[in-house]
Amino acid sequence: MIQPLFLAHGSPMTAIEDTEYTRFLEQLGPKLKPKAIVIFSAHWESEVLAISSTDDTYETIYDFGGFPPDLYSIKYKARGSKKLAAELADRFKHNGIENRLDETRGLDHGSWTMLHRMYPQADIPVVQLSVHPYLATSEQYRIGEALRGLDQEDILIIGSGVTVHNLRVLNWGDRHGTPERWATGFDDWLIDHIQSSDKEALFRYMELAPAAKQAVPTPEHFVPLYIALGSGDPARKPEVIHRSYEFGTLSYLSMQF
Repeated sequence: MIQPLFLAHGSPMTAIEDTEYTRFLEQLGPKLKPKAIVIFSAHWESEVLAISSTDDTYETIYDFGGFPPDLYSIKYKARGSKKLAAELADRFKHNGIENRLDETRGLDHGSWTMLHRMYPQADIPVVQLSVHPYLATSEQYRIGEALRGLDQEDILIIGSGVTVHNLRVLNWGDRHGTPERWATGFDDWLIDHIQSSDKEALFRYMELAPAAKQAVPTPEHFVPLYIALGSGDPARKPEVIHRSYEFGTLSYLSMQF
């Protein structure tokens, strides 16, 4: 059994830098030996849930600019799985969730930068899925619920995003300084309500969580958390598996469900 995860993908530099978080990812991968990976990326947005469907090697998408040349030289040559993509599509259809198969899209940096650190051999099949940022949080959770039980099949579900993600308030001059209290306070609130299974409050986080508008100015990086949470066994208590911050507010909070 491999429990679902929410992982912070942070900057594209996650792929090449040596940091506390990248060392965590490198240690996490060998602890988990999934037969396949299902990953929801904050960097693939669509109104209808899209599922990558290919048995070929993915294109590595460099959906960013202005970074060192070394970053653009990485090719994450993971293969997909049409069989698993079709199984996911059937699960969603059975639960009344509209979806479509996508046979052309590669892996964006919401996926490959982290997977490159966790599984550098790229020898595990990957199916990437999109997010619809403006669905209700309860609907995001329901998308995750449709995937419950995949952990029993040793399929790793990852929600790839960031809890506190506001590029306008980053302190670029102080990468490893003390994080802002409002940023840690928002994450504290999330952890408390996730671990107490208070879904009613979690679904209303924008009204109830402290500094929610600062932490989540746009929802695309946040909703993968709810998908991953929904996919976990509700009988298990969620755990924080990593927590650190950069530039004062950028959160690397990661959880296991």
